[in-house]
Amino acid sequence: MTIMSGGFGLCGIPEHLILAIRDSGVKDITVISNNCGVDDFGLGILLQTRQIKKMVSSYVGENAEFERQYLSGELELEFNPQGTLAERIRAGGAGIPAFYTKTGVGALIAEGKEVREFGGEMFVMETGLLADLSIVKAQKADKSGNLVYNKTARNFNPMMATAGKVCIAEVEEIVEVGELDPDQIHTPSIYVQKLVHGTHFEKRIERLTTRSRG
Repeated sequence: MTIMSGGFGLCGIPEHLILAIRDSGVKDITVISNNCGVDDFGLGILLQTRQIKKMVSSYVGENAEFERQYLSGELELEFNPQGTLAERIRAGGAGIPAFYTKTGVGALIAEGKEVREFGGEMFVMETGLLADLSIVKAQKADKSGNLVYNKTARNFNPMMATAGKVCIAEVEEIVEVGELDPDQIHTPSIYVQKLVHGTHFEKRIERLTTRSRG
């Protein structure tokens, strides 16, 4: 099956749902995500257990096992420019089968894809992305499934919620219907099929750099 997993690095990842996928033992997954966590956390743990067959991503990131499996031919990888990946997911959720972009024209990424001229410039065609399952992380939900994300932890989560046949949202807090300001809702409940109330989130930082004070 194909799974979309929200998050950017380790920011805004559905960490409990990823653990549940690991514990299920499911194999040969295609995962659509900006990257693949780190070696021992996030989606990286599904690489350690050899449960991922293919990644659709924009970069390898801080994951040595991701790099090793790709370079050794153990893992299929479909690279996308980051903006193209985001638009492919948004297009899939909006029912748009394909779109044209200037990004990648004349580059390796465009090989084998349709290229057309518009207004004297060349554009490459990219297809929309859909998933059997989307797993996302939100800060708060009401009991109907309306979601609110926390600042930059929003990242890929809202668009992925729209592009899965089934969307499961992992949330930190669930409130009664009517408690959320309608103008502040990021993902309407129509896109969300199931809620999981998570506790004890680790919220790791992918890379922490500090310097001594002057």
